[in-house]
Amino acid sequence: MTTALLLRPTLYEETVPGGGHTSFVLKRGQLLRITDLEGGANVSLLLFNAAEKSERLNLPDTLKCQHTAKLTGGHCLYSDMGKVLAAITADTCGWHDSFGGVLNADEVLEKYGQGRYQELRNGFFRNGMDNLLVEMGKWDLNLLDLLMNLNLFSRVDVDADGAFHFQPDNSKAGDYIELYAPMDCLVVLTALQHPMDPNPQYAPKPVQLTWSKVDSDGITVLCRTSRPENGRGFHNTERQYL
Repeated sequence: MTTALLLRPTLYEETVPGGGHTSFVLKRGQLLRITDLEGGANVSLLLFNAAEKSERLNLPDTLKCQHTAKLTGGHCLYSDMGKVLAAITADTCGWHDSFGGVLNADEVLEKYGQGRYQELRNGFFRNGMDNLLVEMGKWDLNLLDLLMNLNLFSRVDVDADGAFHFQPDNSKAGDYIELYAPMDCLVVLTALQHPMDPNPQYAPKPVQLTWSKVDSDGITVLCRTSRPENGRGFHNTERQYL
């Protein structure tokens, strides 16, 4: 744990094992730190407005309005209503992928082979689509609500011909990203390998989640000022609390 986090009141911590999944409401004014414990982790992430779950993360708008093809510190994660669901207030990894999506059960079988519960028990091979749907079901969401996800800790480059290239070892042990919530935000995530990860072995890595309470005015300055659009996005978000 870094000095910066030690100076904040930690509300709660938990570890998501490799292959695991979870969901929760990150409350307005809270900060979530997601830490890659071993290096080489990937976290597939979905975000929703907790008060109105038909409003959710819109990655095309997120990239377009910030003029970027990667996401890192100083960027915001936008809803389809032009509001900031979460702001990336700190990031030691430097690049998070918004193109790769997740694998379904058939794709996991094709890539990694048979990994059934009957033989492997809790070590059975999971897939991102089912993991996310399990968590979404707890909040009365279903397959129709499963849209584009963000893959934290992974990097995918796009060459001049438009081809995608996965970059191994993008994240090191101890790398983290911090997400500040300017609204109550439903977070749904799973810790599974990126679909383009060339490792032929099923070997998802664990991550740590840490919640803390912070001063919003100071911690969001970089995100608010990095793009004029972000200032307007925060304004749109804050209007609902007037």
